[in-house]
Amino acid sequence: MDRTLAADLARLPDLLDATRRAAAEALATLDERAVVPAAPKPADPEPLPEQGDGTETALAAFRARWEPRLSASAGPRYLGFVTGGATPAALAGDWLTAAHDQNSNSSMDGAGQDLERETVGWLRELFGLSDAHTGTFVSGATMSNTTGLAIAREWLGTRLGVSPAEDGAAALGPVRVLSGAPHSSIAKALSFLGLGRSSLVHVPTLPGREAVDPAALDRALADTPGPAVVVANAGTVNTVDFDDLPAIAALRARHDFWLHTDAAFGAFAALSPEHAHLTEGLDASDSVCVDLHKWLNVPYDSAVQFTRRRDLQARVFQNAAAYLGPLGEHPDLVHLTPENSHRLRALAAWFTLRAYGRQGHREIVERNIAGARALGAALAEDPAFTLLAPVRLNVVCFTLADAPDPARLTALREAVSAEVFVTPTVHEGTAGLRAAFSNWRTTQADVRRAARALRTAAREIA
Repeated sequence: MDRTLAADLARLPDLLDATRRAAAEALATLDERAVVPAAPKPADPEPLPEQGDGTETALAAFRARWEPRLSASAGPRYLGFVTGGATPAALAGDWLTAAHDQNSNSSMDGAGQDLERETVGWLRELFGLSDAHTGTFVSGATMSNTTGLAIAREWLGTRLGVSPAEDGAAALGPVRVLSGAPHSSIAKALSFLGLGRSSLVHVPTLPGREAVDPAALDRALADTPGPAVVVANAGTVNTVDFDDLPAIAALRARHDFWLHTDAAFGAFAALSPEHAHLTEGLDASDSVCVDLHKWLNVPYDSAVQFTRRRDLQARVFQNAAAYLGPLGEHPDLVHLTPENSHRLRALAAWFTLRAYGRQGHREIVERNIAGARALGAALAEDPAFTLLAPVRLNVVCFTLADAPDPARLTALREAVSAEVFVTPTVHEGTAGLRAAFSNWRTTQADVRRAARALRTAAREIA
């Protein structure tokens, strides 16, 4: 064994303790650190060491060179994208995931698959899905949407008497995928799956909404020859609008289509009694995307993909090799996702669900919704700002009341970056900003701090 490696092995408990102290210090200072540090001039890359000098030195080098440049994305005022943090239990689970280093795709290797299946069952219950849905962990919403649409592609083949998994996507001929306000990952998935971005048909939405117009969808399906795919949205990115899922599902009485629902973070509305009606009809979907490193507050990367057609899922992703587990009635996870290697992502989710239960995660969701409402109300009362949409759930979509051009909004965003991070957007042709609440640490004190920073910066750039 290499001498340095052997020395690290001998000191492993001390090295892990040093790492623990570094992590604890980073988390303890989240409130004081700049949310997004001022970007220094990028340092020249260092050469690869010929002879390493061990973990302790590497840790010191990381803390000196890279840690000061990291954003406080685990903290309560990182409101860009829809980024959760990591609850204490999820962080413990993720550390143990690395320590045990399981490839949980195979039934020949321990209990990883059983743990994942138990966790998927808990999540299914959390989101109000029936036992007809089976689920698998993937890396994020993009991969979840891609997996769901890959199963939809195979379903189209069953309707046309071909198998894209065997014959290629070209065997389908032209495909139509209809949606009102699809996330950008849908077009990316269609490109990856060989269906093409041009197969995506944007269906008109309801006036002043991002929710699809069911009547317009009905007409579009009538104009679509043969079977189609419909991508419904349970929580759009800009305004957290929800399609009328029961109304869309009812269209199956007249049209033949696969229903994929992108519920990346909107599925968590099911935890709040006040908002659970938004996810009614989710169970009728043929496939569902839910992103867990958003509102479940587990570390990156983690998502789950549900489907009613595990048989088609296995037909797409089955992998034949003597060293892999069997396909069978209950296929190993290696046969259900694009990944042959599959870390035990489920452990972090298992830990946080086991530690805090439905009630603990409901409290996070409801506190975040209250935070979004409070920030929306504070900005609506300030003449410097205009809300671009009502605060429906956990996202505040807003802009400057005066000359909301991208340059001024960039100046505003950069001016507040030490206090709060928000992301740029465009809504109905108007440039704006988004503040998305999904972190378990965020409180009303953070909302007031963010609002104060935005107000001050708006007056400065005016």
